[in-house]
Amino acid sequence: MLRHSLALLSAVTFAGFSVAADPPAKKNGKGPAYTAAPADDANYPLLGEFSGEITVGDATEVLGLQIRPIGGDNFDAMSFTGGLPGQDGVSGESMKLIGRRSGEMVILSGGPWAIFVSKDACTLVDHEGNKLGKLDRVQRVSPTMHAAPPKDALVLFDGTNTEQFSNAQMTDDGLLMQGADVRPMFTDFNLHVEFKLPYMPEASDQSRANSGLYLQSRYECQVLDSFAQDAVFNGCGALYRFKKPDVNMCLPPLQWQTYDIQFTAARWASDGTKIRDAHVTSWVNGVKVQDNVALPGPTGAGKDEAPMLLPIRMQDHGDPVRFRNVWAIDRGMTMVDFPIQPTEEDLAAMKKKAEDAKVMAKAEAKAKADAAAKKKAEAAKQAEADKKAESEKKAAEAKPESDAKSQDVELNSPVSDEAK
Repeated sequence: MLRHSLALLSAVTFAGFSVAADPPAKKNGKGPAYTAAPADDANYPLLGEFSGEITVGDATEVLGLQIRPIGGDNFDAMSFTGGLPGQDGVSGESMKLIGRRSGEMVILSGGPWAIFVSKDACTLVDHEGNKLGKLDRVQRVSPTMHAAPPKDALVLFDGTNTEQFSNAQMTDDGLLMQGADVRPMFTDFNLHVEFKLPYMPEASDQSRANSGLYLQSRYECQVLDSFAQDAVFNGCGALYRFKKPDVNMCLPPLQWQTYDIQFTAARWASDGTKIRDAHVTSWVNGVKVQDNVALPGPTGAGKDEAPMLLPIRMQDHGDPVRFRNVWAIDRGMTMVDFPIQPTEEDLAAMKKKAEDAKVMAKAEAKAKADAAAKKKAEAAKQAEADKKAESEKKAAEAKPESDAKSQDVELNSPVSDEAK
């Protein structure tokens, strides 16, 4: 079996592959936080997920790989036997790897093989130089991405305004910024949120794209760039510092992701005594990571429990996390299947809306550019006219003085004998 072979090979030392980096020292500073793909970062194109088949001995099996930059030209990565996290067939066996970029490639070591990572694919080589297989780059999309709100759902944010929030700000391109509080308050609800994490290659741990969804301002569903890491109790998908996610489904930063949450509030007696804990089920990128978990008390920096309703909060932890397509279902008013996957019609409508928005944005940009060019041309024309007028004015002012001097010269000129 391949797994047995991996165990045997794990003791192999790759003396020929000495370019792998030592784990970098942790830094206090966060470094840059990119909200769009950086054009000047040679490490960014190597960030991502890869999957493919490898053959060790007589056994062939699928291998998944996640890799990320961690400062300088250093990288860390995780390989997964059976595929990528959340996929059918993943065994749960994983391996941590480290590497360093050289040119347009990263060489990973720390496992039974050397892995040569380029922008589009990975090649695995054993200690004798034999090729074991190739992993191709993949870009997964959540099955609930672009899910349209069902009938009777309350649309909280669709990119047009922030009326359903307090303390809310929008970016110029119509995204909701972190730090907003939902105005309507719910007892039992389902929540759909799409989020994008900034790319922060020099930050680490809780400083790397940190935010959170605080249910009733009390219970935090963690938002964090924990891509290519173990599932931990403060990572993406965790009930913060209370329970780690069943699987770490965080995708690479700058890629849109989904959070779907089903929340049932605590129940209280008339004297204010709690008689039942709050419960939460959540999905990250369409994969269930928390299953009807009882919450005995607030998590993280959550408010104290009480019968009084409090708002859902998009935590501001100082990092530029972005949100879109946010809607909620008040289960006290309507019951629908959840989470919701968009239909082909929904996706087609979303695509057309995006294309129309691009056309409109292009037209607006052209109109703005034309107006600016016209204004510039008019300003240049006016400047030329002003210059000409000023020149004519100076010439006009100089002419009488010139004429006077000419007359004075004529009057003072000696009269010739002939003229006499």
